[in-house]
Amino acid sequence: MSDLTLVIGNKAYSSWSLRPWLALRQAGLAFAETVIPLRQPDTAARIAEQSPSGRVPTLLHDGLVLWDSLAICEYVAELAPAAGLWPSDRVARAVARSVSAEMHSGFVPLRTSMPMNLKQDRKGQGMTAATAADIARIEALWADARARFGSPAGGPFLFGAFTIADAMFAPVVTRLETYGVAVSPGSRAYMDAVLALPAMRDWVAAAKAEPWEFEP
Repeated sequence: MSDLTLVIGNKAYSSWSLRPWLALRQAGLAFAETVIPLRQPDTAARIAEQSPSGRVPTLLHDGLVLWDSLAICEYVAELAPAAGLWPSDRVARAVARSVSAEMHSGFVPLRTSMPMNLKQDRKGQGMTAATAADIARIEALWADARARFGSPAGGPFLFGAFTIADAMFAPVVTRLETYGVAVSPGSRAYMDAVLALPAMRDWVAAAKAEPWEFEP
């Protein structure tokens, strides 16, 4: 396979970058990463050299340029079908795509009031009525997926084994952790499973070691 390069923002703050990065790692695909620090004088120019949308993440592969997190994850699933990044069952796969798309397009209050931040402890901050409603919806999605698909399949993730749905919600897991949000025991167990992934541990460690720090 030709070389894959994923262009990402700061690991401490770029939630969209984490999603395809985690999918690539879980798929077992070798890839190079290019980190473009955000909020720097040359950030926009450097990203524009790689991404037609002017945003990260961007995947470069054999002349192909992909600039959307979910589209990149879908592409990774096609490159590594044996990794099972979508459930094999038709119904489970349809639900996994639905929850992934809802995460991709929604939850603006949560994104706004609790931005991803892996450098600070922000317990007790960011909670609003709209954010609480988002979190309640997310917990309901998690509980439904776990009850219908995850627990029967015997794995700790939303659909049993790790899928793109888990990659899409991984930044949410870090947000709930950073802001010290109280969740149900089922949600806590799911969060612990995501945070225990070796790839997630690597991402968090790299984020904490980054020299750049600012308010995301």
